[in-house]
Amino acid sequence: MTYSLDFRKKVLSIRSKESLSFAQVAKRFGVSVNSVFLWSKRLEPRRTKIRPATKIDRETLMEDITKYPDAFNYERAHRLNVSTSGIRCAMKRLRISYKKNTQSSQGLRRKKANFSRQDRKI
Repeated sequence: MTYSLDFRKKVLSIRSKESLSFAQVAKRFGVSVNSVFLWSKRLEPRRTKIRPATKIDRETLMEDITKYPDAFNYERAHRLNVSTSGIRCAMKRLRISYKKNTQSSQGLRRKKANFSRQDRKI
C-alpha cells in the first residue's frame, strides 16, 4: 500500500520537530522503520518499478527455441550462458509453455499396457 504524500510529510515533520528516531516515529504511526527511512531520502512515491535489463535477448531465445524445440531449460541455459531460472522466467514472459506434448510418455504407456495385460491373466 502506498501512503499519501501528506501523511509522509506529517510523519517527517513530527520526527524533525520532536527530534525522534526512525524507530520511535515508526512505532507511533504504525509504519515500518524502513518506510520512514526511505521517505527521508525520497518523499515522493515512485510511479514505476526500476528493473535492470534482462540478460536474455528475446530474439536469441526465440531462435534457440525454434532451432532446438525439444531442449531442456538447463540445455538452453548452457547454450545462452545464463541461469536455468532465467530461461524459465524469459519463456514465461514470452508466454511459451515448457510442456513438450499433450500425450503421455512412452514409458508411462508401457507401464499401463503391462498392468492391463496382468489384469487379463487373473
